[in-house]
Amino acid sequence: MRILVTGHNGYIGTVLTPLLVAEGHTVVGLDTDLYERCTFGDGVPQMPAIKKDIRDVEPADLEGFDAIIHLAALSNDPLGNLNPDLTYAINHRASVKLAETAKQVGVSRFIFASSCSTYGAAAGDEMLTEVAEFNPVTPYGHSKVLVEQDVAKLADDNFSPTFMRNATAYGVSPRHRFDIVLNNLVAWAFTTGLVYLKSDGSPWRPIVHIEDISRAAIAALHAPREVVHNQAFNVGLNEENYRIKELAEIVKETVPNCRVEFAPDAEPDKRTYRVDFSKIKRMLPEFKPQWNARRGAQELYEAYQKLGVKLEEFEGPKYKRIDHIKQLLNSGQLDESLRWREKALA
Repeated sequence: MRILVTGHNGYIGTVLTPLLVAEGHTVVGLDTDLYERCTFGDGVPQMPAIKKDIRDVEPADLEGFDAIIHLAALSNDPLGNLNPDLTYAINHRASVKLAETAKQVGVSRFIFASSCSTYGAAAGDEMLTEVAEFNPVTPYGHSKVLVEQDVAKLADDNFSPTFMRNATAYGVSPRHRFDIVLNNLVAWAFTTGLVYLKSDGSPWRPIVHIEDISRAAIAALHAPREVVHNQAFNVGLNEENYRIKELAEIVKETVPNCRVEFAPDAEPDKRTYRVDFSKIKRMLPEFKPQWNARRGAQELYEAYQKLGVKLEEFEGPKYKRIDHIKQLLNSGQLDESLRWREKALA
C-alpha cells in the first residue's frame, strides 16, 4: 500500500514509519517539523516527505495514497492549554479537513491517532470500553473527541475511518519526549536519584509502548475493511493499567539507588481512567503487543545511560514540547499561529 503518515517526524512517527517500510509499504511523510532540533540519539528515519503544516494540506498532497495514518497534532495537555483556540484549529479542524480532502481525492482508509484521554476524569475504578462516555478535561482530549465525532460522519462505502484510542505512550524514540509519565519518572530517577511525583500518585493511567501503538495502527491497516470500518479501538493491554504510584515503584526497582519523592504541592490529578483493551485483542489478532512497563523502564534507563542524559537537558526546551514551542515563539521563528516564519524556513 502507498501510505501517507502525518507527523512522521514526531515521537511516534519516527518509530512507526520504519515498521511500515519493513512490512513492504511505500511510505511518504507530511510534517511541519516543529521539533527538527529535538533529535535524540542516532537521528530520524529518512524518507520522501512533504514539509507542510497540517492546516495547509491541499488535494494534490493526498492524491494517489491508499491510506493515511494521521498522527500530527499538538501533542499533550500543557501544549494544548498554551492556546486552546490553536489546539482546536490544528488538532480538530485541520484533522477533519484532512479527512474530507482525503475522501474527496479517493483515499479509502483513514487511521486516526486518538487517545484514551477522551475518557478524561472517569468515576471510580470501572474498566472503560469503547462505548464508555467521553469526559475529557483538557482541550487536547476534547479535540480528539470532536475529530472522532466529525470524521465518523464521513464514513461511507468509499471512505473508511478507524479511531485508535492510544493509552499514554512511553518508550525511546528518535524524537524523544520527557514530558510523559514513564519517560519522565525514569529520567528523574536517573539524573537525580529521585522518582519525582508531581501528583499524589493515586490516578489510574493505562500506558503503552510507542512500538505497540505502531503495531496497532499497522494491524488496523491490514485488517479487512469490514472489521475496522468506522470503529474505535482502545490501544493497550488490560494488565498495563497502573496507578501512577505503582509506576513509581517499578522505576524505583529499575534504576539503582533511587527513592520515591512527592512534590511539595502534589495533589490528586483529575485525569484518571482505567481502560478495557479486550476489543482490539479480539478483533485485531495481528496486534501482538510486546512491551510492558517494567521492560519499558529498563529500555529507558539504558538509553539515558548510553546518552548521558542530564537534568537540565530533559527539563529544558529541547525535549519538553511546550518549552520548545515557547522558545521558537520567543525567538521569532514561529509566528503566533505556530507557523514557521519565512526567514526560519529559509
